[in-house]
Amino acid sequence: MALASVLAPYACDPAKSRGRRFVETPAPTRSDFQRDRDRIVHSTAFRRLVYKTQVFLNHEGDLFRTRLTHSLEVAQLGRSIARTLRLNEDLVETIALAHDLGHTPFGHAGQDALNECLKNHNPDSAGFEHNLQSLRVVDCLEERYPSYDGLNLTFETREGILKHCSRRNARHIEAREPGGVARRFIDQAGSPAPWLQPSLEAQLANLADEIAYNAHDIDDGVRSGLLSLEQLQSVELFQYHSRKALLAHPALKGRRLLFETIRLMLSAQVYDVMHATGQALKQAVPPDVTAVRRHAVLVRFSPAMAAQSAALKNFLLHNLYRHPRVLDKTEAAQQVVRELFAAYMADSAQMRRAETAENTEKLDADILHSPSAKRERGVADYIAGMTDRFAAKEHERLSGRAMFAA
Repeated sequence: MALASVLAPYACDPAKSRGRRFVETPAPTRSDFQRDRDRIVHSTAFRRLVYKTQVFLNHEGDLFRTRLTHSLEVAQLGRSIARTLRLNEDLVETIALAHDLGHTPFGHAGQDALNECLKNHNPDSAGFEHNLQSLRVVDCLEERYPSYDGLNLTFETREGILKHCSRRNARHIEAREPGGVARRFIDQAGSPAPWLQPSLEAQLANLADEIAYNAHDIDDGVRSGLLSLEQLQSVELFQYHSRKALLAHPALKGRRLLFETIRLMLSAQVYDVMHATGQALKQAVPPDVTAVRRHAVLVRFSPAMAAQSAALKNFLLHNLYRHPRVLDKTEAAQQVVRELFAAYMADSAQMRRAETAENTEKLDADILHSPSAKRERGVADYIAGMTDRFAAKEHERLSGRAMFAA
């Protein structure tokens, strides 16, 4: 069966892609979105995700989620929903696998610290945005091909990667790429912008991201001992499905009860998105991808599920992400990033020395600063590309202090 006959008319068809920045001959056996996915999986930045923090630092345990396992979970959820809605599964998977490529070591703590460093060093700096950095990775920093920098991904994949962007940074991208992936973030006074929303596939990858991290952060929170099953009973979404699990399996307890509850929660959210989005599409009846872009967000939860998901996120914020033990690690991680930035700004040769320093892992040249880049942006690229463990080792090499217990 031809792909066009399987896809809904409002799905992204690779045969109608807006293309790549550098023209390439089509592959004989793979669509353009499948090629994008494969390029991401084989990239250096993708491999580094296995040693990058989701919530818990890499050295804190082997079974906690990392950016890599998180990305795989997002891809799985996204594909399941896309299949039912007749969206392009390959594009959803591709965006999901690439969406965190620009994350710093130490998760959001590292991102916040790097943003602060850039702005303190240069008040006119645009700072650090991990979504923009993900795009920078696939557009500039990967060095795998003889004729161009980056991975030369399709417009649709790059658009999905850039799910958030400040207006200031959007204008810089727009200047280099008129009508490109940043156009939708720029207001057009007096007339409707042609690209207000990304594709449905990008919208779906974004929502699958939320579903995945809410579920696995519960699991990791309980595994770490920072959350308890009793605490989680205060969350309506968890309580409802915990009771449902016990009705079906009265003897369940401990981790089996936790896993079954999370499984039921995931299924409920997935089916809710399928139903709510299906209803929205029936009402909107977008004839094509262009109509989708000019419409309000169509991939959504029902109002009831959206409220339950928001309550769960609020619970995790106050009971996990702001837990004193997590905050203690956060402060140490931010200190590492700040001191690495200061050290490299004072002596950029230290970045080259890091490549050959004894007992450190090698970093490839794709994240070393370009001679044409501003120095602080080159330092930011270098730090953002680090894994947790490399950043910790490099900080110890430069400062003589070990910030994290082995």
